[in-house]
Amino acid sequence: MSIHADVHLCIVQPLGSPHWLGLLDQARYYRWMFRRLGVHVTIAKNRLRHGAINFVFGAHDGFSPVTAGRHACVFVNLEQIGEGGRQMHPSFIDLLRRSAVVDYDPGNAAFYAADPADVPIAPILHAPYLSPANSIPLEDRPIDLLFIGSLNERRRAWINRIEACGRTVAMFDGPLYSAERDAYILQAKAVINAHYYESCRFEQARVSHCLSLGTPVISERTPKTLPHEAFEDSVLWLQGEDLEQFFSEDFGTPAYYEAMYGALERFHAHDPLEAYADVLGFAQGYAGERAKQIDTGPWRPTLINLGSGKDYQPGWLNLDIVARTQPDLLLNLAEPLALPLQASTTTQGELLLEEGSVKLINANNVLEHVRDLVALMGNCLVLLAPGGEFRIEVPYEHARAAWQDPTHVRAFNENSWTYYTDWFWYLGWYEHRFEIAQSTYLDERARPCEQGRAAFMRLTLRKIETTPAERMHAQAMQPEVRLPDDPFELAVPPNSKVLPLREPMAVNG
Repeated sequence: MSIHADVHLCIVQPLGSPHWLGLLDQARYYRWMFRRLGVHVTIAKNRLRHGAINFVFGAHDGFSPVTAGRHACVFVNLEQIGEGGRQMHPSFIDLLRRSAVVDYDPGNAAFYAADPADVPIAPILHAPYLSPANSIPLEDRPIDLLFIGSLNERRRAWINRIEACGRTVAMFDGPLYSAERDAYILQAKAVINAHYYESCRFEQARVSHCLSLGTPVISERTPKTLPHEAFEDSVLWLQGEDLEQFFSEDFGTPAYYEAMYGALERFHAHDPLEAYADVLGFAQGYAGERAKQIDTGPWRPTLINLGSGKDYQPGWLNLDIVARTQPDLLLNLAEPLALPLQASTTTQGELLLEEGSVKLINANNVLEHVRDLVALMGNCLVLLAPGGEFRIEVPYEHARAAWQDPTHVRAFNENSWTYYTDWFWYLGWYEHRFEIAQSTYLDERARPCEQGRAAFMRLTLRKIETTPAERMHAQAMQPEVRLPDDPFELAVPPNSKVLPLREPMAVNG
């Protein structure tokens, strides 16, 4: 890996969770900063990139260190850590202690770094690309006050005090991020900001985003609130009983609008490019050392996930036949497979896939789409090591949802696995077959249930060796003759002569 490697931004998003879309704002800001420094930047969800410096966002909700085995990863902490902050899982704190980390607030570093001074600080400030082409004047905006974020008792109490002054605070009734959220921010006279945690660490990322969009921010301030200097004179701060006086008398007056236009202008003057240059230098130095530790040989995956897209499994070999799902490798296991297979992947570098090298294959609602299922099952049998497992989830034949997807070509019932277990010889299999190790019915929410309420089937097939009796039965039922190709030399005794071929005898009609 070159120390001048590209930068890749990886957002860790649990399956289907909309809240991690909030990390797109910070990743976009990092991308803009690094591009200004002349670096090529890519971005993806859950996918690391081999040969690049990976900045990882959102690892606090689960990130296996094994996933980063062939990568240089710098973790971006955007959480409030420490006394009075968010209670983090010990594994995340341990990950930060053992890894290269960038933080947005120096107050966090003391709780995971041996020397907080070693942690680069990358503030999130003005983002010029967010400035709207046609901004509604503050005085004409239809939303007086907008609140963005999760609610708890602390924040609710602050909002109640505002509304007791006769003001209305608008809030979203569900998760809303990106352009859909920004459309409302652009219509607000102000966004209000209250601290979620008792640590009262300033919500820098959210506030800077609103200010960059040209919307003022009115924020709670306590003795513990220590904002970056860029926010000191660009946010309207309220402490203690100042809240009641401001919202009862000052909000919405000409003096308020004049002050807010000035605050927005002052915020635009701050540019942390030098801090990001330091972050990039730190990351390049770390990547250079990390490159000495990474195995330069091909990746030999032992875990395979059939399907990608929302089902992408970090650390696994994710296969798909559709490029837009961004798999590690485009490969159709329903077609003939020549092993060993060598390939180059963006996520893991060079890859080597061999017969009997895989411990586990996962197929979550995939097999109902496969036209040549026999070929796929055969290739999976070959790839798995003896004792390896094939974990499957498929629609149940009698469920309402079995044929709702127009791309389904089959549904499954209890007998759908017979040919891969008991009647394996029909498929030309001989030395190995599958056995059912586990089987469960699932309801429409993928919860275990009785057969009568089943929408899906979940089962585990295990690769096992056939018994001598099973192989004898296979030989009896299969058309081919299974004989070794005896070498001719073994049939000729030493010092014996080989008789010449005789002339064909004439046959009289």
